[in-house]
Amino acid sequence: MIRLLFILLLFSIHLTGQTISPEQYSIMFYNVENLFDCEDDSLTLDDEFTFEGDYHWSYNRYKQKLNQISKVILNVNQWNYPSIIGLCEIENAKVLNQLIYETGLNNLNFKFIHYNSPDRRGIDVALLYSQSKFTVLSSHPINLTDPTSNFYTRDALYVKGVALSRDTLHLIVNHWPSKRGGETASAGKRIRVAGIIKSVTDSIQLLEKDANIILMGDFNDELDSEAIQLLLKEGGFHSLVDQNKILLHNIGGSHKFQGQWSLIDHILISSHLKQNDSVVLSHKIGYMDWQLEEDKSYSGLKPKRTYSGPRYIGGVSDHLPVILTIQYKKR
Repeated sequence: MIRLLFILLLFSIHLTGQTISPEQYSIMFYNVENLFDCEDDSLTLDDEFTFEGDYHWSYNRYKQKLNQISKVILNVNQWNYPSIIGLCEIENAKVLNQLIYETGLNNLNFKFIHYNSPDRRGIDVALLYSQSKFTVLSSHPINLTDPTSNFYTRDALYVKGVALSRDTLHLIVNHWPSKRGGETASAGKRIRVAGIIKSVTDSIQLLEKDANIILMGDFNDELDSEAIQLLLKEGGFHSLVDQNKILLHNIGGSHKFQGQWSLIDHILISSHLKQNDSVVLSHKIGYMDWQLEEDKSYSGLKPKRTYSGPRYIGGVSDHLPVILTIQYKKR
């Protein structure tokens, strides 16, 4: 019987011409919501997250948040923890050092890339990466601020590297302007940023026609927005998400506001990567039950955040991470 099953398996492989190789890696993006240390930075508006601040931020609360973020990274994709992780709403290099060296991530050989951004609150984007699966070639911040027109926003982060010693990736980590002041009033800011990011990716593709470019971040916009459509239709990027079919187990997006789920955290890929027939690509919104709580004001579930107004409730973030897995085929 065992011999027969083995023969059938070989026959199946012969028919399909390929099987899936265990050689794979995952890329995750996660808005970790206000990852501040407890110290006052005189150059930024971080006073709320200090001992004496409105949130009475403490070392114990800070350490709990670090440990929760590490638990998400380690477990949200089951056994295949992400090799590359884009983060936003982190305060500085100190919190990143403590995240990778003073939590359960300590033995995984992670490093990080971070540049200080001109954000008034002092929150930045960053990239964590496993040195065993990703080799960094270069990196730099992408300035999105224009003081001459009184336009201020966070920098994006560009990183070029090689995954699994085989594919060169161009990664851009984003945290676009929020909808503060209303969606319509703020839309122009995100369209402006989308135009700058598109010009960067156009330049990459001009130099490297078949570039594997991955845009990740909290774009504060859904896929059908004008800003995201600029990247999808004119920039040649793709989403692996059918936004009409993401409602699974009461989870309808990466963020929930006033009872409405939305997908505003994205991983977008360039055409060359999308059309690469040597890999299988999959996308998911990652979560574990403890990241969620009952939505008592509306219905269903919602991400359990660290604070509800000024009240500490001990959750990890008001966002859920999004994950792209790239798995190589074996012919």
